[in-house]
Amino acid sequence: MKWLRELLQESPIKQQIIWLDCCHSGEFLDFSEANPQEIGKGRDRCFIAASREFEEAHPDLNSKYSVLTKLILDGLNPDQYDKNWVTTLSLSNYINEQIKQIKGNLQHPIFTNLGEPIPLTYKEKITLETPETPEISDICPYKGLRYFELEDHHFFFGRETLTKTLLGKISQKTFLAVLGASGSGKSSVIRAGVLYQLKQGLTLQGSADWEVKIMLPGNKPMETLALGFLDPNLSRIQRSQQLATAESLLKQGSDGLKRLIQTTNAPKVLLIIDQFEEIFTLCPDKAERERFINCLLGAVEKCNGKLKVIIAMRADFFGKCVEETYSGLSQQIEENLVSVTPMKQEELLRAITKPAKRVKLPIEPVLINEILKDIQDSPSNLSLLQDALTELWKQRDHQGLTLANYINLGRIAGSLNKRATDVYNRLTEAQQLTAKHIFLNLTQLGEGTEDTRRRVLKADLVTANHDQASIDEMVQLLADEKLIVTDRKTDNPETNSKTHPPTLPTLPTPNPTEIDVVHEALISHWELLRKWLDESREQLREERKIDDLAKEWRSQGYKNEYLLQGRRLKECRQKQQSLTLSTLALGFLDNSAKHQLRSRVQAVGLFLIIPLIGTVIVGYLGFREVQLNADKRFLRNCPEKTEYCPGRRDALERLAKAGKSLAYFNFENANLNNANLNNANLNNAKLYNAKLYNAKLYNANLNNANLENTYLNYADLYKANLENTKLENTKLEDANLNYVNLYNA
Repeated sequence: MKWLRELLQESPIKQQIIWLDCCHSGEFLDFSEANPQEIGKGRDRCFIAASREFEEAHPDLNSKYSVLTKLILDGLNPDQYDKNWVTTLSLSNYINEQIKQIKGNLQHPIFTNLGEPIPLTYKEKITLETPETPEISDICPYKGLRYFELEDHHFFFGRETLTKTLLGKISQKTFLAVLGASGSGKSSVIRAGVLYQLKQGLTLQGSADWEVKIMLPGNKPMETLALGFLDPNLSRIQRSQQLATAESLLKQGSDGLKRLIQTTNAPKVLLIIDQFEEIFTLCPDKAERERFINCLLGAVEKCNGKLKVIIAMRADFFGKCVEETYSGLSQQIEENLVSVTPMKQEELLRAITKPAKRVKLPIEPVLINEILKDIQDSPSNLSLLQDALTELWKQRDHQGLTLANYINLGRIAGSLNKRATDVYNRLTEAQQLTAKHIFLNLTQLGEGTEDTRRRVLKADLVTANHDQASIDEMVQLLADEKLIVTDRKTDNPETNSKTHPPTLPTLPTPNPTEIDVVHEALISHWELLRKWLDESREQLREERKIDDLAKEWRSQGYKNEYLLQGRRLKECRQKQQSLTLSTLALGFLDNSAKHQLRSRVQAVGLFLIIPLIGTVIVGYLGFREVQLNADKRFLRNCPEKTEYCPGRRDALERLAKAGKSLAYFNFENANLNNANLNNANLNNAKLYNAKLYNAKLYNANLNNANLENTYLNYADLYKANLENTKLENTKLEDANLNYVNLYNA
């Protein structure tokens, strides 16, 4: 193998075919010892083996050749194909199809093509260039700040050499680390470059049958990993059972992940972990981080090549990998590293001009020269290049992309900053405050690194100053302007907890929406956002500390042991007035205060059971009044027009039972099924589109209330007052309406 590697390396031949026709030759295709690994330097190489490592190679019964040689000779005949030429790829496809038709065949040839397909034979003189994809019109060929997806491969140019390098590495290795600066195109080359080639199955034999999973770690990487093994085609209940099994297995670490990998029928499982830096920026739990890394690296070692892992990470986070052992992560990265370096000028030229050619989009030559000159100062900011090209496409005319429009946009460096500022300046004053609140929450403050993106649930953006309606409106507006992205999550363990908090959210939001900035370039290049961050950095850090504690309380099923007490609670309460906290964080602090008061009342009761029973009763009544006031405050701050607001029903029932007025409260879209609201005063309350199946509203006062589109099936409205109430489209099947006052309803 060493001799062969040296021979291939020293050979002046740029296109090499290594063909081994003998028994057990599949063993040869573990060719890390034979392959010089220089693909991407003008070399193309094809390895062919006659059989898998456990198979013999046989003679052809109808000729003097072996089975493989006979098939190669037949396959080299260009008359076998519709196209004019035969390449190593078309030859391998021909052999694979023909060998399936040989009865009793016991050998399976293996091919690996690294680099471009190698031309072999021709019907006539033709061009060797692969025909381009049919031209597409009225489609923007650039991606703005979004990365290129698998389906965008026909517009993905400039990274062909890097794609070949990555394919060559992943064919031989089980772990690969792709590191580069923010904006260097890591996500795009993995998806539109490597993944597309693997799905085609032409470069690596059998890769079309690989099972590919792509994940972002998030704040709970082990749970995210478990979610990756769910079958989207199953029912919700079946997925829930599948998730429980996956989580149970992953608690066993790498052995459990190995068992999950072994259950698949695919020849290999490729796990791609994009934005790997999130294990440091979003996961606050060091133990969880270590479990995740140990699970990955351990399973890679134990799966005997069936599991391959690619991680993509910002290069400035490599230092974080070195700070702890992390199961040898830093060593694995160093030994299996592919750096995403800046594009060369000819590569940038392809990235600019080739997509435009696909859609017949003219570009002024002088514009191309100016863009190439500007991008030299920031070679890793491919996201800014794509954003500027996308904005130019929006302003295209019969001349296509012009220099005049490019200058007006602010060139490469100023285009994004100008666009984001223009969007912000068009907003009303109230909308600007909401937009600022959203962008600050979508930024993870750097700790020895640059600020980075921070994905959050839309529900966690709701505060006392920014209600659900204003958040919904602004998220939609910013998403339409391509400054943020939204993603509907399903089966999220954190937001689908079976346990509910005492006064906050009873039922979690189904399929919650997750928000993210469209690209980190927005954080680093929007001057206004940089100014906001500099002004509020310390305040944001204080808010994040409380927010992280509240999310931990939620993720642990709202258990009391995760609430604050004593000095920590006092400090947070003192800071509360000067901070902008989410509804979840406010509920966390309120529940912490209630739990602490309840604990103290119980402690006093135990210490002075008989002598101070009167004092205890007074203390209890005082505590009860504190709780009821907190319930009322919570309901006023609870996001309006939200179906699931944890704790809303419990708070309502306590207030109704205590005879507290709920007049003029807003419960639009609220889920209040089975609620006990007997005798409740809901005068002028807004209950539009609320769900009150089987609710108890005996003797309730709903005078002037809005019950349009409300579901009151099987509700008990005995003696309820519905005078002047709006009941358009209200569902009242099987409701108890005995003695109900419906005057003027």
